Amino acid sequence: MKGLKEKVVIVTGGSQGIGRAAALAFAREGAKVVVADVLVEDGEEIAKMIGDAGGEAIFVKTDVSREDQVKAMVNRTIEVYGKLDCAFNNAGVESENALTPLIDAPVEDFDRLISINLRGVFLCLKYEIPEMLKAGGGAIVNTSSVAGLVGFQLSAPYVASKHGVVGLTKAAALDYATSNIRVNALCPGVTLTPMVDDLIGGDSEMESLIVGVHPMGRLASPEEMAQTAVWLCSDEASFVTGVALAVDGGLVAQ
Repeated sequence: MKGLKEKVVIVTGGSQGIGRAAALAFAREGAKVVVADVLVEDGEEIAKMIGDAGGEAIFVKTDVSREDQVKAMVNRTIEVYGKLDCAFNNAGVESENALTPLIDAPVEDFDRLISINLRGVFLCLKYEIPEMLKAGGGAIVNTSSVAGLVGFQLSAPYVASKHGVVGLTKAAALDYATSNIRVNALCPGVTLTPMVDDLIGGDSEMESLIVGVHPMGRLASPEEMAQTAVWLCSDEASFVTGVALAVDGGLVAQ
């Protein structure tokens, strides 16, 4: 895609699932990739894969809910590559109490989801944007969810965290629209990632139920989400900002 060769991109949650696929996809487009995650072994493996294929990548251990670690992630990016052009703020977690009515949802679970899924995106934006301003512009994609666009029963804390990402995205896009910084949100439908594997837990009935809510009759692959994130960061999406893009096989169109 246009405009990604030699660009520097941070991918949070880059060790597995959508983030892993995105790190590899950005590298194939010629970008220099900073893989950030709490999963050290998997993250280092992705960085090595990119290097072995002739690309450039480093791994930075990062808990996005911690301000000091997000700041260190961005500082390390600048130390190694001298600039920051793009970011895919993808790190996120699922609820530890899935399919729970709101009044039964533990406060601790709500706090954890908000801390990682929402506060984590806020902190990334807070420290990435100043470096993009120095560079004269940039592009950011935040991972929300279809649960950031519509409500789902028995998932109030998760839905709240992902709706918050959409709000942050729109506000940030407006704040920096005249500064050549684009900010968009990727809203995936259910995607075949380790997180979803854990949710399904080998239950074929549960899998059929989840597949059934997607009009296309299947789940997404991580690579499909990755390609969308790469496109949003590329020059081919140069007039796209403030968008919460559903990539969901038609789920929210129903």
